[in-house]
Amino acid sequence: MAFAYTVDKVLTGLNGRVVIGTYTNTGGSTGGDVSTGLTNTYSFIPVAKGAAVTANAPAPNETFPLSGDTVTIVTAANEVGTFTAFGE
Repeated sequence: MAFAYTVDKVLTGLNGRVVIGTYTNTGGSTGGDVSTGLTNTYSFIPVAKGAAVTANAPAPNETFPLSGDTVTIVTAANEVGTFTAFGE
């Protein structure tokens, strides 16, 4: 079971930051932790990649606003997708 993520882009402006990246589950993994690099995370939006509608939408397992940068997400097994995090 393995969960991996990448931070592909960090946009700064308007008194905050937007972090954009991807996540990948393998070996039956159903989620993991994403370190966004934000001091305070206000929102985290994961989106599954696929050719069809997913039975279970990925979701953050956190209460926002979150003081810190580590967001735990829950996904379908072996899911690949993207995420966008908003904060400062």
